[in-house]
Amino acid sequence: MMKLRRYLRGSGRVLAFVFIASIIWLLFDMAALRMSINDVNSQMLKERVIKEREIFKQQSKMSQVIKGGFGHPVQRVIPSVKQASNEAMHVHDLAENVYRGRRKGQIITDKRVDSKENDPPKKLQTEKPSKVRVDLDINEQHQLDSSKPKPKPTTKTAAKVVVANETKLQSSIQEGKIVELPKKKDDVAPKPQGNLNIGQAKTTAQFKVEKEKEPHPVKTTTKPPIKDVKSQVNRTITETQVKTAVKDEAVKAKELLQSVPKHQEKVDLKENVTVVRKEPGVHKVLSLDMTQAPRNPNAVGQFGHAVILGGEEDAEVQKRWAEGHFNVHLSDQIPLDRAIPDTRPETCKDNLVHNDLPSTSVIFCFVDEVWSTLLRSVHSVLNRSPPHLLKEIILVDDCSTRDYLKEQLDNYMAQFPKVKIVRLKERQGLIRARMAGAAVAKGEVLTFLDSHIECNVGWLEPLLERVYLDRKKVPCPVIEVISDKDMSYVLVDNFQRGIFKWPLVFGWSPLSQDYIKKHNMTIADPIRCPVMAGGLFSIDKSYFYELGAYDPGLDVWGGENMEISFKIWMCGGEIEIIPCSRVGHIFRGQNPYKFPKDRQKTVERNLARVAEVWLDEYKDLFYGHGYHHLLDKNNIDIGDLKDQIELRKKLKCKSFQWYLENVYPDADAPVVKAEGLVFNQGLRKCLTLHKGSLLFETCDLNQQSQHFNYTWLRNLQQQNVCVAPQNKEGGVGLFLCERANVRFRWNHKLGNSALGDHFITDYTGRRMCLEAAPKGDDVLLRLCDHNSAFQKWELTHYFA
Repeated sequence: MMKLRRYLRGSGRVLAFVFIASIIWLLFDMAALRMSINDVNSQMLKERVIKEREIFKQQSKMSQVIKGGFGHPVQRVIPSVKQASNEAMHVHDLAENVYRGRRKGQIITDKRVDSKENDPPKKLQTEKPSKVRVDLDINEQHQLDSSKPKPKPTTKTAAKVVVANETKLQSSIQEGKIVELPKKKDDVAPKPQGNLNIGQAKTTAQFKVEKEKEPHPVKTTTKPPIKDVKSQVNRTITETQVKTAVKDEAVKAKELLQSVPKHQEKVDLKENVTVVRKEPGVHKVLSLDMTQAPRNPNAVGQFGHAVILGGEEDAEVQKRWAEGHFNVHLSDQIPLDRAIPDTRPETCKDNLVHNDLPSTSVIFCFVDEVWSTLLRSVHSVLNRSPPHLLKEIILVDDCSTRDYLKEQLDNYMAQFPKVKIVRLKERQGLIRARMAGAAVAKGEVLTFLDSHIECNVGWLEPLLERVYLDRKKVPCPVIEVISDKDMSYVLVDNFQRGIFKWPLVFGWSPLSQDYIKKHNMTIADPIRCPVMAGGLFSIDKSYFYELGAYDPGLDVWGGENMEISFKIWMCGGEIEIIPCSRVGHIFRGQNPYKFPKDRQKTVERNLARVAEVWLDEYKDLFYGHGYHHLLDKNNIDIGDLKDQIELRKKLKCKSFQWYLENVYPDADAPVVKAEGLVFNQGLRKCLTLHKGSLLFETCDLNQQSQHFNYTWLRNLQQQNVCVAPQNKEGGVGLFLCERANVRFRWNHKLGNSALGDHFITDYTGRRMCLEAAPKGDDVLLRLCDHNSAFQKWELTHYFA
């Protein structure tokens, strides 16, 4: 006891007090924490009860549509929520939706409807609308008359479906377009060759009618797993699994409402047209992949898998190869709406885009395209594009000769109101066909695609987002590969951009690691692209015409990608590759169609026009890489360039040197092949131009009279004075340079030839070489001798 009192004296008493107080405080803190946990648990329990009730309501409404379970792990069923039709849509028969979902005051017909609920609904019978078809003659000035009234849809019963609230008129009905599926066997479009599944698209107008009705199941596809796909396909999903998935997806569907753009509609009373006004804001990219029915996971080529046909089919494959210069026999067996792997970088799925993106017209130009690849291209756009952004699909037929691309194509496309067919009366080529498609397009953005592609999920919105942010940006998707042999969908390397090499040959090149690190680039960032591939890109329609569209002087195909790329960059725009937009493309070994004129001459002529208008002093690099013959106007006429030169001045475009320095700085583009002093190995002196004569002096870099250029046109010149043979008999003189004159061309440093150090002329008809006289200042022309030091020359700097 005495010891305890001793410890509690002085400072010991203070420590004991602090210790006891700490224990009491700890007890109070634990009690408070326990109370707060109880409150949180009770609140979570309440929220859980509320969610369970809402899920139960959603589940009861879907009980009739999930009886069949899931078709494939790539497909998942989620409940449709009001205003969520832009995220994923399932194609239904419009008429049946009207019948089944009719509610009082929602639908009115021209005839009076009996209001008794027990009466069976009367079916709407509508005639199949005639396909929109436009015949164009390029030689005639064709202009669309927007003032002409558009045809109204006709029906067998003269019935007309409208929304009761007249302020919500359906835009598709005003345009005279009705979505309808055939009710009888006689109405079915002719079945194409091969095992082709027909996917059917639904217009935005349909979803406006349906969005106030009971929710329908919608389908989306996600990226299929790379491994063990077959085992997952064959796995049976029990009813319990389905119910569990539906509960999870019901919660996700609510969250989806936060990201889907909501629309406000306003009626323009003057035009009696519904104008869509969209609230500002952003949403996640919509990963749509619609299909009419659950996909058959065992279908040929499904999910982009490679297909190896049996040896007994090799003969048929070879027989039909020439139709498209790829495996046409296999293509015809693959479903038109097959799934392909989602190859986007993972972060792309969370990217945000603006709600009020511009609409686009997708333009396909084709001539004698294979039936299955053309239809698969169209279906991929219809199935994977947000309907409110897809204004139309324009098919420009460049005077095809195959029968199935005529009436049969018209009949097939009649079921898709957004598809229009433009037929050219005579063969015009890709360039003018695109201009014909652009002339009738109504979308704010033009999207050009090749006719043998497959668009991937989420492909469209990232392109339109770039145009939305800057109307002078021209975005291109990442072009992935569809194998021409086994039709598999193949991923490509990241950080690839389009470039050119001389003489204006397009190619792909990876970004350097230094560039990627310097700009802190991620795998999903847009990539500045010096030259586009040309087949697939989007561009603001008004900006396209501000740039003068394509040069109308270009023929058929070839060089148009160079022309529009230089024009965009040098006149204030930018070209970008968007990694979050992916499109597969069949790369063919050669063109399956014929050129109206010689193919090589057509391409050379087009490139010469591009060089003369856009390359400035660098155009000699083009001619110097094997195109000297194009300088002779007697060999080829590249046409009048006056309008294109005036357009460049009007747009105040920058120089090609600016393009090389700011857009493509790593291009190999020296203005001359070599420059500096011209040293003769025999005399040990340098060539000098003095008072209009050639002589030799002691080499001096400071003497400008000793500086010569060896150009890409193979001229040895100083300023505009060239060294050339005086005549075919011999002798050397000085003359004003002529770019097209073969007289001024010297072959020098041609590979590892024994005469590589010589200046050789072919003008005299014999192989003659430039030679320094052993004595005096004469420059002679003598028969070439690889042992003569007086015929060997060196310039100070060689660039190529």
